[in-house]
Formats: sequence, C-alpha cells, structure tokens
Amino acid sequence: MRKSIVTEKAPKPLGPFSQAIVEGDFIFLAGQVCSNPVTGKLEPGDVRSETKRTFENVRAILQAAGSSLDEVMKCNVYLRDINDFAAMNEVYATFFSAPFPARTTIQAGALPGGIAVEIECIAKRSRKTARKTARKTARKTARKTARKPARKKAR
Repeated sequence: MRKSIVTEKAPKPLGPFSQAIVEGDFIFLAGQVCSNPVTGKLEPGDVRSETKRTFENVRAILQAAGSSLDEVMKCNVYLRDINDFAAMNEVYATFFSAPFPARTTIQAGALPGGIAVEIECIAKRSRKTARKTARKTARKTARKTARKPARKKAR
C-alpha cells in the first residue's frame, strides 16, 4: 500500500503531488529544488548553493520516510545549463559515499522559477525501519481481527 510522506522540514508541494511516496521497501521522491522549507520561497543562487539546499530538502524527506542518503539507489539531476555539471557534481559528491547511487544528469529546457538544478531520487527504506513498519502493521491487523465479533451460524 503506497503511503505519502509529509514533513515540515522540506518545502510543501506546490501542486497535486507528494513530497515522496513509500511503496514496499522503496521511497520515490518528487523533484526537489532550492526552496526554503520555512518560507516556501525559492532561494536561487549559483548552482553550488542551489544543489546544497536541494540535498538538504532531499535529506529531510528521506529521514521523514525512515531512510537516509546512504539508501539512495538512483538520482536524476536536471540542470538549467549542462555547463554547470562540474560545479553541481562537486557538491553532489559531498552528500554521498561509495558505492555512489546510479545517476542520470541532463540539461532541462527550463526549470521552475529559473532555478539551476532539480533533483529527484529513489531510495530504499532502511531494514530497521521496514521491520518496524511490518511489526506495526501486524499489530494493527491483529487488533482489528480481535475487535471483530464472532459471526453466529445461521440455523
């Protein structure tokens, strides 16, 4: 069953989409940008500062979903200008360690508000979180079953 992730520590979606969706052991993050989660306003700057702010938002959503940047499997990076690749990559490398996630980086035709970078990713939930959620679901199911009155047989 898919579950929407919502955290005040990352910008609220400006449209009909979730910050992230959890399905099974995977977390699918919507594209994140350099918005300040407190003000909801874009904080445009150079590609380095935008990439840093964007990854802070990604990290907050992953934590709310019971995961971390260490569990990211795949990233898609959208750049306003492919010539910003080296600068973005320099900051990107500070948020991950080997083995690095798979990644696609492209130049997008245009990004919202004229920003320099947008990043989306797919991550796994940590095993500990997945086990905890499974136990919680099992307890909930057991309580529901215990509350159901026994059906009487028709004579």
